[in-house]
Amino acid sequence: MGKKIITITGAAGNIAYSLIFRILSGNIFPENTKIQLNLLDITDALPVLKGVKYEIEDCAFPNLDNIIITDNSELAFTGSDYILLVGAKPRSKGMQRADLLLDNANIFQKHAAIINQCVSSDAKIIVVGNPANTNALIVQNFATNIPSKNITSLMKLDQNRAKSILSNKLNTSVSEISQLVVWGNHSATQFPDLNHSLVSNNNEPIKSLDQKWIEDTFIPRVQKRGAEIIEHRGKSSAASAASAIYDHLYILVNGSKDWESMGVMMKNTYGISDEIFFSFPLQILDSNIGIINGLDVSEISMKYIKDSEKELLMERDIIKDILKG
Repeated sequence: MGKKIITITGAAGNIAYSLIFRILSGNIFPENTKIQLNLLDITDALPVLKGVKYEIEDCAFPNLDNIIITDNSELAFTGSDYILLVGAKPRSKGMQRADLLLDNANIFQKHAAIINQCVSSDAKIIVVGNPANTNALIVQNFATNIPSKNITSLMKLDQNRAKSILSNKLNTSVSEISQLVVWGNHSATQFPDLNHSLVSNNNEPIKSLDQKWIEDTFIPRVQKRGAEIIEHRGKSSAASAASAIYDHLYILVNGSKDWESMGVMMKNTYGISDEIFFSFPLQILDSNIGIINGLDVSEISMKYIKDSEKELLMERDIIKDILKG
């Protein structure tokens, strides 16, 4: 019987609340694998975490080994196999993106320094808290004992959104859609790419969509989907974000037969800097992540891709003094 330790930061928040129960009721690991949850949040959130702990216990999950709730980062990270960095300072009204970057840079720098001291180099880190791609860069910079290939940032939410919007347009199931990927940053500059997408069990290329709908409706809607949800719900995405984190973790453990989207730092054939975390078309087999290089990328597509790279390089420049330590 095996055991996996999963650490979740920001564990008293809405995303984590949805995520925890999804992980314990899902099938990420083999049936005989026990899961220890290390739930980390600030001191003021510990009473909430105690209530979450009671709820988890009341579910009587057969695969649950133990739950630790704590405000001590070292205790939370020690021995972890998977670290889900969900907690981050949200952007408040009137706050500039640069301010958010700097505030969260300090949070993720502290996490990374502790991870570097008490986590095995085999551990996998998923960065969720925004700006996720640049926070992943901070983690990579300060958690030097963790190979860059073991650090990824969440782009699965954007990929899921793109598949959902496309499936509604085509009146088909999301399971019928493959090779739809999202390039770039988890922001309004991301590029959801339909150029290589296939639909139906016959793996037929998409033929019924005109370029005007793709450029004027599909791409902007995927890019701004988070804002659309806030407009209607009054709150940011939580359940869908948790579902995407679950998907991301499942793929890291079990691989995928489809093309996937994650923020990674890797050399590539597309002329994108390998000094930032950038989402590419990926193949993930046996927990090994590889960029699908050599795809035919049109001039229009490359403009979207380079615009997203430019934004990520600007974000890196904003935190350059922090990266120097």
